[in-house]
Amino acid sequence: MDTKQKIIISILMLGTLMGSIDSTIVILAFPTISDSLHADFIATLWVILIYLLVVAICTTQLGRIGDLYGRSRMFNAGFGIFTMGSLFCGLSPGISWLIFSRGIQAIGGALMQANSGAIVADTFPPNARGTAFGYISLGWTSGAVLGIVLGGVITTYVSWEYIFFINLPIGIAATVLGFLYLTDNPRVHAKLDLTGMVLLGAALTFISFSGVDFATEGTALANIVALCLGLVFIVLFVLFERRTARPIIDFSALRNRVLRYSMMAAFFLSLGYLSVVFLITMYLQGIRALSPLDAALLLTPGYVVGSLLSPYMGRLSDRYGARVLATLGTAVLILATLVYLTFRVDTPFWVVLVASGISGLGTAMFFPSNNSAVMANAPQGSYGGISGILRTMQNIGILGSFVIAITVSAASIPRDVAFQVFIGTTNLVGGVSDAFIRGIDAALWASVIIIGIAGVLSWMRGHEIRGSAP
Repeated sequence: MDTKQKIIISILMLGTLMGSIDSTIVILAFPTISDSLHADFIATLWVILIYLLVVAICTTQLGRIGDLYGRSRMFNAGFGIFTMGSLFCGLSPGISWLIFSRGIQAIGGALMQANSGAIVADTFPPNARGTAFGYISLGWTSGAVLGIVLGGVITTYVSWEYIFFINLPIGIAATVLGFLYLTDNPRVHAKLDLTGMVLLGAALTFISFSGVDFATEGTALANIVALCLGLVFIVLFVLFERRTARPIIDFSALRNRVLRYSMMAAFFLSLGYLSVVFLITMYLQGIRALSPLDAALLLTPGYVVGSLLSPYMGRLSDRYGARVLATLGTAVLILATLVYLTFRVDTPFWVVLVASGISGLGTAMFFPSNNSAVMANAPQGSYGGISGILRTMQNIGILGSFVIAITVSAASIPRDVAFQVFIGTTNLVGGVSDAFIRGIDAALWASVIIIGIAGVLSWMRGHEIRGSAP
């Protein structure tokens, strides 16, 4: 990399770092926020869900806006909006204001997510993009580790508001650097798909509400109706997308075999793998009586391994292509999940550390190489839109994983206990522990199947052509 490329990748890493810190730090502060604002479990849960929903719904269109008005300009705007949203979050007097402020944060996060991959494609030649995406993955995993550590320290010794205030100096510095060093691409004509965005938003909102309501009430008319409406809106979304000129899911671009299967692999891996993280966190808190911070620290080796290996794995994908490396990554993640399946009430904690390290290796192998394959096969002039589609697929998978985790926790044990376990305020004992482990095992086997589907799709992409785009 030359000096300018190093500065650009550093700015992109800062954006990824800030979003990653915020994701893990909010989960750790969940019970503290609930107590401080006198909010119930479901209301506080939307502090997390609103962010995931907004990012999943808006990312593709904000990537397209980057094509229209300049990717670097939109990325910098994302930094500013995210920083402002963080300030509002820290100043929130109540749970409703905090949820609203998290929505503002999410718009900024979506702007950064949607345009960062396109900026990489604009800045780096195809044979160097894997390395660049490796460094961006390093920013994500490093931020997750920092979020774990800072979340524990801040919520214990300072106040939950400062988990948002710490974004302010990072955001201000990165915004200034962005305006100084990021230059805009030639603008490309792109049409927004607002109708498709509304249909997708309705589908994801109804499905999310269904999962949350099931966790609260069990099977009830409200969540059954919400689920059915969500499925109807998905069908309407697919039908509309096939007919509109500029869809959120560009089916003409997905005629490229490598692009199509890389996108689907990213979706299924996000859907399957994040559930594993949440389920093991619940196991450590509920079955093993660990605090949220101690539970998170046991999972830290995975983030550390991912941080150290992501740039190297990115370079390997530049040299050998994504097919073998990304597919092996899914196999490694299946191995980590199988190790998690051996967990019982007295499993030694060193086994958790080993499984976490294995999972870090798998993510380091998959994400940089898969992202590089997507951008290498994106049609020239549509980098922002394709980057947005990739992020949308991953974010929908993340949202789905979160809903799965909530549903499983509520279905495996009494709901009032599940709520407290999920937010880390109680422990499970006796026969409830065994029942909860059985529920976790069933969910982990489902994750193995989902990750396996991701692996099959990754292999089916075939050999991509390095150094050119169709």
